[in-house]
Amino acid sequence: MKIASFNINGIKARLPALTDWLDEAQPDIALLQEIKSVDDGFPHEPFEDRGYHVHTHGQKSFNGVAILSKSPLEDISRGLPGDDEDEQARWIEATVVRDKAALRICGLYLPNGNPAPGPKYDYKLAWMDRMRARAQQLLDAEEPFLMAGDYNVIPQDEDAKRPEAWKEDALALPQSRAAFRRLLHMGFTEAFRATITAGGHYTFWDYQGGAWNRDDGIRIDHFLLSPQAADHMTGCGIDKEIRGREKPSDHVPIWVEMDI
Repeated sequence: MKIASFNINGIKARLPALTDWLDEAQPDIALLQEIKSVDDGFPHEPFEDRGYHVHTHGQKSFNGVAILSKSPLEDISRGLPGDDEDEQARWIEATVVRDKAALRICGLYLPNGNPAPGPKYDYKLAWMDRMRARAQQLLDAEEPFLMAGDYNVIPQDEDAKRPEAWKEDALALPQSRAAFRRLLHMGFTEAFRATITAGGHYTFWDYQGGAWNRDDGIRIDHFLLSPQAADHMTGCGIDKEIRGREKPSDHVPIWVEMDI
């Protein structure tokens, strides 16, 4: 089973790029971020025509996450627990039942946090605390699950072409990296780093300043696998070439393959 994550930066602006990639990559499940659409405005038909079940957690003009799955999904929930007043659409969960096991899938769009310090950064750190609490609940169940999406965290200097340019940015501040490490230390496998340890691999290139042409990227899209899920992982990769196509997102897909 191939599971991918893709921050598409607007479903309406990126629909042709997204469907072209789906036709080529053929993921069984695709987790989308920044759909920037309310649920009723999301274009179901192009994905249903390709055999996908579509589930969204949308928000007008901002944020928004979705799951496209070729298998039926069960127990779908929307919104990260822990703050009933949080109206930002950044988290969606569902379970896919496979031959060998049931897999809980959490799709996320973690807050950017800039400018930092400030209320947006406080929200980012608080959101990561809530995410860690939810992760602990899922770990306690001792069943396979993963958390994937745009984490808006550069885990270490090797994950940026020019790490010095990000020193004061919310994506690379020590508190952000520490919060990400606290997640990892709960027992998760960071899928890409479990496969490739070298630097120079990125998932985001800014639209400004010719970043793509200079390969001035950062790696901020991640898969974290629970111990039970990590046992099933057989591969992980980044579809970098997608960034060089017409009207691309500023992110590219990252994917894992699992024998499950």
